[in-house]
Amino acid sequence: MRLKKYLAIDTSSSYLTVAAQGEGEAVLLFEKDGALQHSVRLMDAVDEALSRAGLRPQDCDFFCAVTGPGSFTGIRIGVSAVKGFCEATGKPALGRTSFQTLAYNAEGKALAAIAAGRGNYYVCGFAEDKSVCLEPAYVGEEKLRELAADFPVFSCDALPVPYVQADPAAGLLRAVQAAREGELGDLAAFYLKKSQAEEERERR
Repeated sequence: MRLKKYLAIDTSSSYLTVAAQGEGEAVLLFEKDGALQHSVRLMDAVDEALSRAGLRPQDCDFFCAVTGPGSFTGIRIGVSAVKGFCEATGKPALGRTSFQTLAYNAEGKALAAIAAGRGNYYVCGFAEDKSVCLEPAYVGEEKLRELAADFPVFSCDALPVPYVQADPAAGLLRAVQAAREGELGDLAAFYLKKSQAEEERERR
């Protein structure tokens, strides 16, 4: 069964993406630099996307959130919003990772890479069919360079290796449109490492 009507949210990084699909073409809203003000902008963007798509929340077949990795606060905002829509409407959730929003920019295999600060990176490798062929990992620059020798790299961030500048909004749209009913289920934030605050508490 192909699922057609949805609302999808990505607040995992500095940008904001909201996508909505009704009976017509998908509506895609993208704000490149939201200065991580997602809690302020999100619901206005959701209202606009739903209105332009001719949808009410209860019309959606499912709701999608990008679960990470990325900004800890941003991830929680998006996941919480989608859980709220699911609870209010009784509709299921779909999780898509930040890696998938990058990998769906590629025609073939890809290494999705996200800057994680302090010279470290979140990475995940994908085969041509967008299945994971290299499990998500938190790596340093040396390992990133090793992986870049085996994969074309896709990222939204400046990297110390050759890479393709990905469009996370277009990637999210493709990743959501590829959803199948069997993928729907529980929604949980996806973290590859502890937050800086958690690490500092453990060091005390």
